[in-house]
Amino acid sequence: MPSVAFLSTDNLEDFFVYDELLIPYFNQKGWIVDTISWHAASVNWDAFDYVIVRSTWDYQQDANAFLCCLKQIEASRATLFNPLSLMQWNIEKYYLRDLENKGVPIVETVWGDTFNNTVIGDAFLKFDSDTLVIKPVLSANADDTFKLSRDTWEKDAHLLSETFGQRNFMVQPFLNSVVEEGEYSLFYFGGAFSHANKKVPKQGDFRVQEEHGGSLHLVTVDSEQLDIAQKALLAMPCEALYARVDLVRQKGEWAIMELELIEPSLYFNLDEQSPLRFVEALVNCYEAQS
Repeated sequence: MPSVAFLSTDNLEDFFVYDELLIPYFNQKGWIVDTISWHAASVNWDAFDYVIVRSTWDYQQDANAFLCCLKQIEASRATLFNPLSLMQWNIEKYYLRDLENKGVPIVETVWGDTFNNTVIGDAFLKFDSDTLVIKPVLSANADDTFKLSRDTWEKDAHLLSETFGQRNFMVQPFLNSVVEEGEYSLFYFGGAFSHANKKVPKQGDFRVQEEHGGSLHLVTVDSEQLDIAQKALLAMPCEALYARVDLVRQKGEWAIMELELIEPSLYFNLDEQSPLRFVEALVNCYEAQS
């Protein structure tokens, strides 16, 4: 009887988690499912056929320990999804440069490793924008993400220096389309398109995550969005069991905001067939390996 472990974290009470919607479909196919925190010690990963990274939504607080956990799983008899090499590539947002170098449109970005006020001033000029967003290169859940106004950002200069003084960071123009239209996410299981949603921030905010008050809507995407998402998937170093491609409109054209390959929420609650599609993608993988 095949077994799979969902890698999670200790405390998810402040998050919206939908992975339990997968369990009945796995059980119907005769699979055993466990949920294990990545913080847990002395786990026998050999006891599982597969370990799938799911709701590890605090990994950015200790990325080295998280990667050590993944390496332990990789060294076991269990198959890790997504593959370790793919998650290592994806854990820092420098992967966006790789996508851009392969012709995939991304949100315009300035990369930095030494923070000072000049970096911000130059970014306002480069992007010809009155508003910027700055965040760490290794980040999740919009942690340490700041929206900066050209006229008022200097009052936060000390906080920015404290936050980014010892961290690599990225600066992007704030896109009004995120507030006016929303951010689109396209979900792929086993390389096949499953469903898509649109996330819209709450009034007065720019963060689209549910935890920050964002709202979710199941949507139909057009051929242009599907084409850009497919280009991003083809640019990955290897194939993925699951992928989320986040798109926003930049200067009237679609651009990649994120390509999420580690622990993205896959919003199984929005499309009732999506849990089955995910399970079938893994079952197909299992049968191909048998």
